[in-house]
Amino acid sequence: MDDLLKFTDRGIYVSKADVYVDPWRPVNKALITHAHADHSRWGMKHYLAHHHSIPIMKHRLGRDIKVQEIAYGEPLKINGVSFSFHPAGHIPGSAQIAVSHKDQKWVVSGDYKLESDGLSIPFETVDCSHFISECTFGLPVYKWPDSKEVLASMKNWIVQNRREGVVSVILAYALGKSQRIIHGLANEAGTAFTHGAVEVNNELLEEIGYHIPSHQKITADSKRDEVLNGFVIAPSSVIGTPWLRKLKPYRLAMASGWMQLRGAKRRRNVDKGFVLSDHADWIGLNAAIEATGAEHIYVTHGYTDIFSTWLKGKGYKAHIVQTDFTDNEDEEVTS
Repeated sequence: MDDLLKFTDRGIYVSKADVYVDPWRPVNKALITHAHADHSRWGMKHYLAHHHSIPIMKHRLGRDIKVQEIAYGEPLKINGVSFSFHPAGHIPGSAQIAVSHKDQKWVVSGDYKLESDGLSIPFETVDCSHFISECTFGLPVYKWPDSKEVLASMKNWIVQNRREGVVSVILAYALGKSQRIIHGLANEAGTAFTHGAVEVNNELLEEIGYHIPSHQKITADSKRDEVLNGFVIAPSSVIGTPWLRKLKPYRLAMASGWMQLRGAKRRRNVDKGFVLSDHADWIGLNAAIEATGAEHIYVTHGYTDIFSTWLKGKGYKAHIVQTDFTDNEDEEVTS
């Protein structure tokens, strides 16, 4: 029996439907799990994505791209193959894509997390026989603290900096992580002053109904005293730039799962690290995989060797898949 999905040098291919999922090279038809740049790339003739991803995709890839929208749970058939999109909980609009034909059912999970962030639609388990999973944080050391406690610590750090006359700058991914932080602090730490790459995503998400609390783009006219009474959110690409130097004196924090490990803060030249990730941790990865009931697990981008060995020890038929997706959640394309 041929596998329904194949792993090619262009991406994950559903040959019976002649479509790819999150392809990294140009193809005719692409099904997209979410709007981050490593999963939603330029050059496809036709795109299909959850409708919350489309405004961001058009901003990043061009207003003239040909893209069809789909809702969570909406059935779709292409050449006799059934498809459906289901919440992945990673960022707004993120989806797992279920693919079924005869007795095979695959789920391409994209990037995902199990913890609800209060903004994205929470992860939904989808029963399947074959599950393709990321393992960005596929080591036992990665076990996330409660996000409410992390956000409370973040607020306290901002307040302490303010007392000392120091601007608080939080480095976070411009799509997903930044909005999660702004939403999680919910005005308790003051206005979120944003880098342009963050603000454009705020505006796009608000246009389709997401509520992003008090935020304001930093401009040449922004007063430092106003910024001091709030906090700044920007992508990590601002380090060492004139944009950041204008905020002196400031302290830098990074919000990322990588902050779990000692030394990560120093390597990124920041003053504070907050463990806040939009990916599943070790516990979440294992829980998600077990809940699917899948026998075949395909692990991509991350600690693939270690995680696949662990899964084999638990009785799964685990396979490593080489993809062109990235691991670094604290890296950002600021276009």
